[in-house]
Amino acid sequence: MKKRALISVFDKNGIADLCTFLHEHDWEIVSTGGTASYLKDKGLPVTDVSSITGFPECLDGRVKTLHPAVHAGLLARRSDKAHMDTIAELNIAPIDLVCVNLYPFFEKVQAALAFDETIEFIDIGGPSMLRSAAKNFKDVIVLTDPADYKAVRCSLEKGEVDFAMRRALAAKVFNLTSAYDAAIARFMFDSSTPAAGQNKENATETENVSVFPAYYTVPLVKKQKLRYGENAHQKAALYVEADRQGSFASMEQLQGKELSYNNMRDLDVAWKAVCAYNRYVENKSFFVVALKHNTPCGAAAGKSLLEAYKRAFDCDPVSIFGGILGCSHTVDAAAAEKMTECFLEVIAAPDFTEDALRIFSAKKNLRLIRMKAQAQSGFESVSVDGGLLVQSADTGLFDSWNVVTKAQPKASHKADAVFGMTVAMFAKSNAIVVVKDGAAVGIGCGQTNRIWATEQALERAKEVTDKAGSTQAEVLISDAFFPFGDCVEKAAEFGIKTIIQPGGSIRDAESIEAADRLGIAMVFTGRRHFKH
Repeated sequence: MKKRALISVFDKNGIADLCTFLHEHDWEIVSTGGTASYLKDKGLPVTDVSSITGFPECLDGRVKTLHPAVHAGLLARRSDKAHMDTIAELNIAPIDLVCVNLYPFFEKVQAALAFDETIEFIDIGGPSMLRSAAKNFKDVIVLTDPADYKAVRCSLEKGEVDFAMRRALAAKVFNLTSAYDAAIARFMFDSSTPAAGQNKENATETENVSVFPAYYTVPLVKKQKLRYGENAHQKAALYVEADRQGSFASMEQLQGKELSYNNMRDLDVAWKAVCAYNRYVENKSFFVVALKHNTPCGAAAGKSLLEAYKRAFDCDPVSIFGGILGCSHTVDAAAAEKMTECFLEVIAAPDFTEDALRIFSAKKNLRLIRMKAQAQSGFESVSVDGGLLVQSADTGLFDSWNVVTKAQPKASHKADAVFGMTVAMFAKSNAIVVVKDGAAVGIGCGQTNRIWATEQALERAKEVTDKAGSTQAEVLISDAFFPFGDCVEKAAEFGIKTIIQPGGSIRDAESIEAADRLGIAMVFTGRRHFKH
């Protein structure tokens, strides 16, 4: 019996060559709509699927292949006599190969189309045929990726596609359709895209379901295989969302070695800190943040990128060695000259001037990353054994600005408080940031108690201001509440005049009393920024 292939593709890449091969090897080609027309234009004989089903396409093409003549031909087990007798009685021929790729829903859901227009790019017949064929992969070769056409052709030329390849192709189908369905589910759940006629009240009623549905499915596609993971013996890859354009999907590497797993972890935080600065800080200037081991070791604003970098560098000239920079503006030649004086792993920025690229080219291994998109502020996840913890992103610096002491903060201290909390929310807890004139001069982070983080930040700040011959820093920011008054007392020893913290401790009164006694202004913001 002549073998039969069912072909229905949106992406025509490579399909003419595949079908030419099949025709030359005496396969019957069955196809639909646009694919059938395309193949006929290439001079290939094509059987229209409607002649198989005995039913015309209808509903603007929504129904073409959803018919027993198609799915029985796909699902009949060749080794099961009852199956084969049944399809013979029904005059249904088996289908031996299915090649289908889907309507481009991943792309169209990002195109800001109207709700009803986007709905039309949800493929129904394609996934149905793929799933039927993949379930019966022992008897049906199933293709959905043009990259696999050549391997299948080679195998058929040698005689047959073996079990391992058939199973792998079937696995790719279910991998694709699960991601495809996940993108559709996320689009449907998205309360910011209400269907026509849906009012805001009804959208609000379903908010909890849409944010945390019963099954957490995110369509992710592999962008890059990494050399290794956090350590050399660990395997790793980068996956990006297939239906949304985050900063990692659009970033462009301009030079340097391949980004490592650790580079990407640090790059993620660095760029999010840059985007937070752009979002929260008024009277913006140039901004640079330096990262090491996934936590800031320097951050500063300046009248130029060069000045911002120098001030960020001065916060911790030791830790920045081998670190990563995030920059708010295009890196120019002056900044590039200074940056090349220190060993850096990665520099991320919106762009680089031609002169800067020329200067950096002497550092062949230095990775330069052009960031084309702002960081998203959706959801964050971390794996736990057998599961995933999911939370909304930490956004918004303060819930309130509540001065709880007799002393009042200076007007200039609020700007430093905003700057400092923008840095503190990305520092590992327990985190303390000491700020002077739009620059972090002391960062204490990753400590298991708050007094150690406070001491670390204050001692470092004193070293920086003493070296610069300037007055002491006066603003201290804490990512979480002070559990005792000891942190306030330590801050007073180093000349701190204003403390910013969320409050919320059962011993808040103790910290307030210490601040009043020592003449320090204390502001409760009502919002904690733990980062583990």
